[in-house]
Amino acid sequence: MIDRITAAPDAPAATVLCLAAVDAVCDPALLADWATLVPHAAEANAFAEPWFAAASAHLHGADAVRLLVVRRAGRLIGLLPVVIAPRYGRLPIAHVQGHSHYHSFLGTPPVCAGEEAAFWSAILDTLDAARWAKGLLHLCAIPDQGPVHRGLIAAAAARGRPCDTVHRHERALLESRLSPAAYYERTIRKKKRKELKRLDQRLSECGTVTTRHLVPDDDLAAWIDAFLRLEASGWKGTAGSALGRQADTAAFFRAALTGAHAAGRLDILRMDLDGVPIAMLVNFLTPPGAFSFKIAFDERYARFSPGVLIQIANLDVLNRADILWMDSCAVANHSMINSLWAERRALVRLSVPLDGPRRRLTFALCRLAERTAAAIRARRLPTRPETDDAD
Repeated sequence: MIDRITAAPDAPAATVLCLAAVDAVCDPALLADWATLVPHAAEANAFAEPWFAAASAHLHGADAVRLLVVRRAGRLIGLLPVVIAPRYGRLPIAHVQGHSHYHSFLGTPPVCAGEEAAFWSAILDTLDAARWAKGLLHLCAIPDQGPVHRGLIAAAAARGRPCDTVHRHERALLESRLSPAAYYERTIRKKKRKELKRLDQRLSECGTVTTRHLVPDDDLAAWIDAFLRLEASGWKGTAGSALGRQADTAAFFRAALTGAHAAGRLDILRMDLDGVPIAMLVNFLTPPGAFSFKIAFDERYARFSPGVLIQIANLDVLNRADILWMDSCAVANHSMINSLWAERRALVRLSVPLDGPRRRLTFALCRLAERTAAAIRARRLPTRPETDDAD
């Protein structure tokens, strides 16, 4: 334990316990409470569930993460992992940042529905009082205007502070009541569908093609090994960025999938050619949503677009009554997934000042620098010439 601080009068029963995250994920009682919180969370986030946090402890730098555990009357109402980041964008300004890592694609903390404002009130008051809390609070990849975002806005406003959106982007989302076949036909142009059908037929000429999901009788370890080999066989292996190339990322991946499987969250889809995998896709199922986590394919078959073909097969998630949407977890301009999924999810980066003259000045300087940079970029953008309405 690092410290314990009682929250403000607007949430009198809330307390915040600050733990080293690597110790917290070894606490069976906390993990059990965390798992109990998950189905009651205001927003689904696979990357904020206890099994994923435990797996993340394998990654380099995990020992620097603090976990803020918020309880009301003994009941867990939310958790927020944070680090002291040494830079704010390009500025050498230390600040409190919601913890994430390269393999975590959403920053929403698990917060009990209805407790969002109380949770953030306790968090802000804790950070205000903590000597280790530098500068400001910065959060990344938060769903725009979701209940967690709105709760932070309310808690900040109650303290006379802004909650500034400093960046906003959109990424592909799959969300439809259509059947997989109807969605595919509506979303993909006829010419493109014809080309994909031709590639599928050409691939079938190379051997027997089968596509299937991981089932309980399958050997999970063998499927994990197959994915790591498949990823390492391509450009990521050559570049040294494949998960299996580093001991910490390999251990993380194995632990994440094993933990997700034990929690009933794991879905793996694979496409085999004569019994050998040529494409694999890992999803985390967190009703009412889901997350497309990792994909790998055999680049020797790139001319058949196995990555696209397995994503088309993945549209069968639309048949599940318990899954209403799937987050692509892709970069904003990902051409392949953007062409297959029509919906978009807006994510924001947020900054909130902490209490104290020096911290407020730090926030003001950071925001001034961001606004200045944005204005310079806007002036550099080419202006579109005026055209006639008939053009």
